[in-house]
Amino acid sequence: MRLRRWSDQTVFSDCRPMRDRITPDGVRYRKCVAGYCRTLGIPFIYKSSFDKANRSSGTSYRGPGMDEGLQILADIRAQLNVPVLTDVHDITQVERVAAVVDVLQTPAFLCRQTDFISACAATGKPVNIKKGQFLAPADMLQVVAKAKAAAIAAGGDGANIMVCERGASFGYNNLVSDMRSLAIMRATECPVVFDATHSVQLPGGQGTSSGGQREFVPVLARAAVAVGVSGLFMETHPDPAVALSDGPNAVPLAHMEACCVHSLILIVLLKVKALSKTSSAPDCIVGHRH
Repeated sequence: MRLRRWSDQTVFSDCRPMRDRITPDGVRYRKCVAGYCRTLGIPFIYKSSFDKANRSSGTSYRGPGMDEGLQILADIRAQLNVPVLTDVHDITQVERVAAVVDVLQTPAFLCRQTDFISACAATGKPVNIKKGQFLAPADMLQVVAKAKAAAIAAGGDGANIMVCERGASFGYNNLVSDMRSLAIMRATECPVVFDATHSVQLPGGQGTSSGGQREFVPVLARAAVAVGVSGLFMETHPDPAVALSDGPNAVPLAHMEACCVHSLILIVLLKVKALSKTSSAPDCIVGHRH
């Protein structure tokens, strides 16, 4: 899989829980999201984690582990005919995971780990580098420089790197989305992705687990689309209240199609506006009636 400079948004969807393997229910709701995107003409990448390595509590569920998790991802890739993405957490995992998935993702907390970022980039696979909650958006220039240098040293061209905004620490147990960061990170000359669900997370907000404000996911997703991003990352679950991780910030599956549709409407409106500016015709006003 090679990255392209997407002119439209790509949806990266974390369809939980991975633990269900390929049960009928699990396949059904994954097909729902893939189907929404296919109908709307939006490229779709499936994401799940085989290990949630940065849980708030040591007793929280972490995932099925690498062996079972990679097999699940391979099965989903074959069943849905979609590219798959997962995160890696240390250098020892990189080569094995890269052999299975289409896209590697590096956790936000590890974005400054030079050897780790370099190892991921050297695989030649597309890498989605999540910006640390503690990092200024302009600091991603140096992170990307490391990744591109490693990719080129390994015989690649360094063009397979993405950067992902997932909120910035705003006091204790809170994140805020500064939409300027999406514009600032374009200076990396990489596709910029916005993680609309982790951006509403309240880290450690429930003591032994993180809280979240999922009601703001659609708002932030539309804001990111308006600013201009190459992809949206959104987590979904049939019933977030019983999700084993990230439930408070996950979009209910029943609401996922609306999130995609509303984002697509905004994309169309922006394109119409852009076209009107390049034509001799007067600006047109497009109304959407609910």
